[in-house]
Amino acid sequence: MDDYLARIGIDERPHRPDLATLRRVQRAHLGSVPFENLSIHLGEPVALDDEGLLDKIVKRRRGGFCYELNGALALLLRDLGYTVTLHSARTWNGTAFGFPFDHMVLRTVVDETPWLVDVGFGKFAHHPLRLDTSEPQADPDGVYTVTEADGEHVVTGPREAEYRIDPRPYRLRDFGPTCWYQQTSPRSHFTKGPTCSRVTADGGRVTLGGNRLIRTGATGTRAERTLTDDETMDTYRTEFGIELSRLPADPRRA
Repeated sequence: MDDYLARIGIDERPHRPDLATLRRVQRAHLGSVPFENLSIHLGEPVALDDEGLLDKIVKRRRGGFCYELNGALALLLRDLGYTVTLHSARTWNGTAFGFPFDHMVLRTVVDETPWLVDVGFGKFAHHPLRLDTSEPQADPDGVYTVTEADGEHVVTGPREAEYRIDPRPYRLRDFGPTCWYQQTSPRSHFTKGPTCSRVTADGGRVTLGGNRLIRTGATGTRAERTLTDDETMDTYRTEFGIELSRLPADPRRA
């Protein structure tokens, strides 16, 4: 776990499992461990077990998608003294909420207040969100709200609805079938092509989608350009700290 903390740029072990530490860990994670689906396009298996998650994210210095990123962060938070549960979420597709276990989020309680923690959703809140209030919550990414509907929490971001959270806790292995679906189904947006993204120091994002590099600023500025294969390999290393021996396959360029 000390190696994990160093991986996200925290050199000293936090003393207390308080809200300040939770906010610091979530923001550091978003800026250091990229949201990426490269394993799918490199033909690598995605391991949903403690050892496999820590090997990939800490030892190999890679990223992952929700099951991996939030699954690994749960291990770190528990080691720091937090009580953490895993929850299924159904993501909004623009017209309706999707299927159960489509996404995985974390819930923890600090000083009797429940908090949503999510480092595996790509563009999302930089800080934890309170689950016990429907009041607007200001975040560097914008204003979020959490409301209740039919016993579930509905999270809405600055742009649109994000997802609905099942209040029941689950085990990591319960997400195995949908993790497999996300890796293999032609209907999964993760199989469409490789993507890699992280939050930048100024609160914007840097994203590499195939060979397209996109930089967005905290104020909404956007710059995009197409890279050569050599530039793409170098960008994985310089922007995301990922060392690859070959480029992931990109069905969009076939």
